[in-house]
Formats: sequence, structure tokens, C-alpha cells
Amino acid sequence: MEKYDVVVSVRTEYIASQSTPAESRYVFAYHISITNCGTESAKLQTRHWVITNGNEQVQEVKGSGVIGEYPYLQPGESFHYTSGTVMDTVVGSMHGSYQFLADDGTEFRAPVRPFTLSVPNQIH
Repeated sequence: MEKYDVVVSVRTEYIASQSTPAESRYVFAYHISITNCGTESAKLQTRHWVITNGNEQVQEVKGSGVIGEYPYLQPGESFHYTSGTVMDTVVGSMHGSYQFLADDGTEFRAPVRPFTLSVPNQIH
């Protein structure tokens, strides 16, 4: 078992009620689950997202914590939250990472694999 091992899983959702396709406004929610699979407790410090729309336009988002919180995860603990993004295309993708500070002073990254944001029935 690794000392520093935080696993991130993502589930996405298209929010039709907040979207306005006629104005190229597509709202997506992403539900994040962060689990400390390592042996060292750690606190989330920052987040870094790379958001790419269907036209290959890239937007980077960096900031402290997530949704105003800095979750502290002991081994085996998880933290869940939901956030969202607005795109001007029916499909896009996101990836990124979270920076953690372990109890022993070690800083490490937890990568977030690329995931797709898409309006249902738009991908052929």
C-alpha cells in the first residue's frame, strides 16, 4: 500500500433546466468522490482544472480548496462534492489534479483523469 494515494472518481450530468441551447449555453454538473487509499492522512490544499470545449478552446481554473472547503482525509476516508461548469459547445472534457499536504509535511498530487461532458444523444 502506498503512503500517498488519493483516488478521484467523477460522475457527470447535463443540467437541461439551466441550459439555453439557442444561446450555446450548456450547463454540466460533476460529482466528485475523493478517497484516501494511502496510509498517511492528508489535507486538500488546491485544485487545478483544465476544461476543453468542443472547439478545442482551453480554460484553466486554479484555486484553493473545493467549494470553500479543505477536506482532511484519514486513510480510508472519502469526501464527496458537486460543482459545475458552463460550456458553449454540446461536448467537452475536463481533467486536472488536487494538491494535498500529508501529515508528515509531504506535498503530493492526486490526478483526475480526463472525463467527458456531453449533452445526451449528441455524440454519434
